[in-house]
Amino acid sequence: MTVLIIYATIEGQTGKVARFIEAQLNTAGHETRLVDATDKLVDVSFDGIDKVILAAPVHERRHPKPFETLITSAHRDLNARDTLLLSISMNAAFPEGREEAQDYVDEMMLRTGVKPRTVALVAGAVRNHRYDYYASQVLRHVVLRDREFDPSAESHEFTDWDALKASVAGFIDAPANA
Repeated sequence: MTVLIIYATIEGQTGKVARFIEAQLNTAGHETRLVDATDKLVDVSFDGIDKVILAAPVHERRHPKPFETLITSAHRDLNARDTLLLSISMNAAFPEGREEAQDYVDEMMLRTGVKPRTVALVAGAVRNHRYDYYASQVLRHVVLRDREFDPSAESHEFTDWDALKASVAGFIDAPANA
């Protein structure tokens, strides 16, 4: 099976997720094509593609514009194939934030016309060294809602790698157009 992985990353976590999935699928004997949606010169071909995995982070309630632009232009090809969307956000890390995390996906689908067969809400990561004072306060008091974490740590991953692996395996193993 050939799987196209289209991703965008802002702080690096989604890129890490995309490479993790690529390694998982290659180990399972699948061929993969990894496409960075932020590469302005990227040429996406759907020839020979059996399934597609989309992965993008959410910042300020939206997935990256280059990602949305690419998938909007390819929405017919994406809707014609089994597609898994991995929406990566901090809201997905906490039960009370999952409804809002789903809202981000719903809004993106309305904007792009892409209707993935499967959606997985994936918890992201905190990269403290990349935030200014204002962003760190929003992170601490709004996004993390005063949860305990070490603000002096350079980063903290909330991604559940086992759950991610299971989501991808379930999608890949499901019959086409199930």
